[in-house]
Amino acid sequence: MSENDLYIEGAPVRDEKAPEGPINERWDKRRFSAKLVNPANRRKLSVIIVGTGLAGASAAATLGEAGYNVTSFCYQDSPRRAHSIAAQGGINAAKNYRNDGDSIHRLFYDTVKGGDFRSRESNVYRLAQTSVEIIDQCVAQGVPFAREYGGLLDNRSFGGVQVSRTFYARGQTGQQLLIGAYQALERQIAAGTVTMNTRHEMLEVIVVDGKARGIIARDMVTGEIETHFADAVVLATGGYGNVFFLSTNAMGCNVTASWRAHRKGALFANPCYTQIHPTCIPVSGDYQSKLTLMSESLRNDGRIWVPKEMGDDRDPRQIPEEERDYYLERIYPAFGNLVPRDIASRAAKNVCDEGRGVGPGGLGVYLDFADAIKRMGRSAVEAKYGNLFDMYQRITGENPYEVPMRIYPAVHYTMGGLWVDYDLQSTIPGLFVTGEANFSDHGANRLGASALMQGLADGYFVLPNTINDYLADGPFERLDESHPDAVAAKEQVTSRIDKLLSIQGSRTVDSFHKELGQIMWEYCGMERSEEGLTKAIGRIRELRAEFWRDVKVLGTNDELNQALEKAGRVADFLELGELMCIDALHRRESCGGHFRAESQTEDGEALRHDDEFAYVAAWEFGGEDSKPVLHKEALEYEYVEMKQRSYK
Repeated sequence: MSENDLYIEGAPVRDEKAPEGPINERWDKRRFSAKLVNPANRRKLSVIIVGTGLAGASAAATLGEAGYNVTSFCYQDSPRRAHSIAAQGGINAAKNYRNDGDSIHRLFYDTVKGGDFRSRESNVYRLAQTSVEIIDQCVAQGVPFAREYGGLLDNRSFGGVQVSRTFYARGQTGQQLLIGAYQALERQIAAGTVTMNTRHEMLEVIVVDGKARGIIARDMVTGEIETHFADAVVLATGGYGNVFFLSTNAMGCNVTASWRAHRKGALFANPCYTQIHPTCIPVSGDYQSKLTLMSESLRNDGRIWVPKEMGDDRDPRQIPEEERDYYLERIYPAFGNLVPRDIASRAAKNVCDEGRGVGPGGLGVYLDFADAIKRMGRSAVEAKYGNLFDMYQRITGENPYEVPMRIYPAVHYTMGGLWVDYDLQSTIPGLFVTGEANFSDHGANRLGASALMQGLADGYFVLPNTINDYLADGPFERLDESHPDAVAAKEQVTSRIDKLLSIQGSRTVDSFHKELGQIMWEYCGMERSEEGLTKAIGRIRELRAEFWRDVKVLGTNDELNQALEKAGRVADFLELGELMCIDALHRRESCGGHFRAESQTEDGEALRHDDEFAYVAAWEFGGEDSKPVLHKEALEYEYVEMKQRSYK
């Protein structure tokens, strides 16, 4: 199977909305040039927002406050259960409170470099600019950030940078930020500008005359298939890491909203770019259905090591210093334990592949706080990391104050997502995409503490200043459920549900999901090769055919039916997984966390090929039985020099 058999190449794609001129003036220029909607006219316009995490809740609250009619959807029983709540370590902002050389330009530079020069300069610079406003907004909302002795907000450092710019609330930063956004959202619900629909899952986007005009959603309690219309639709539905089955994502996280939009014409960019987080609790058995993240902030004070000798299974406390390999400090002395996530993850995999891993199956490395406790005292460590230590102890039964933690890389975040322009609009006019659901800001690797930053930047500041440019042409034609495009979208949903319920095969949905995840992790995970990816594509195609022939979904549609929910999501994961492998196969370079075995330096580091692959790979859905179409968006760098990354 050659690459030519898998996809065809289409016309290049370009971001037409990004302004030109000095990079520090582009966002101001775009905000000024974008059309406005006066307050009286906003009351005549409607927006659907799918997802209530940081990006979705902040967008709904802000657009509701502005006076638009917002209808919000989430599949959880409360907006507060969105997966943003699980983020632990912090949120970046270029405030330079530590007076250690930070600046907007340095945050911009660190983010572009950390993404291995595969992100857009204009978007990343805007993100760095907006970061300073986010912190002020959250403090005003009452988010209880940690403070230092002088009363200023405290900062800690994160991987991939040499300054302290990460604001945090112990290990509960995502929870505290989401509560802030949730309170703002609830205020608008009470004011009547936002209508909230919980326990609803979006299953299709309605496209009328080429524009996104609504969604088809399933009431997950009653099974009713509902049609909802608006002048614009916003997807804030998170990432697709659960394609790997085992990930740090909540069990319900899925790709369905984005994938349904992709099938309707929205380009899907860089699907193979997935974040492997180095600091997760290792797999402990075949029975597991998810993994648990341990905040990257632990790498500030914890030291990572493995025994120098293969097979050394002594109690780590019995292994003397001279027989330990603090491998990150040894290989990358300038950054040490604070190298970016992709570097730390690959280094952990390498030492485990050498046979020096620890714990069950040798898939783990030590994260040791003995030196920190000796230097700072146990009470100081408890104050900074206590809830994380408690969580680790509850899950593993081991006391990390006394025995080193064991960690291993796991799938965490997805940098790929629906392609958007500078306004966060997809290739379907009127369909906007925010937060992790879009591809725009992180390149091939996300720096720690940047996910919360992007979600809130998109929701509070970017989208409210760009969606008005589109809505200024509204209100658009009023629609009802009898419109042919709405009827067709609803029929697509009902026929798909009927098909899933009618197969009555012999295999559970979870068994298919687990097998897909094993294929993805083995061949499209931390290391990829042409041979492995080709094999994976063939196996996924066979698995998808078997799924539609032999899956067993119990129950009916007109009831709470979690098996049916999972079946629809896994069906989409099976299609996404194939595209991820095709994308990984065509990108014959190592970049970010995506180590291509055929592309490495003499000392085993990742080797990029900027002359061939300095572009965004934006994929068009080719049709049920047709090849996907690759559209390339060239990446041009004026303010950052593209060069091989070094953290040594």
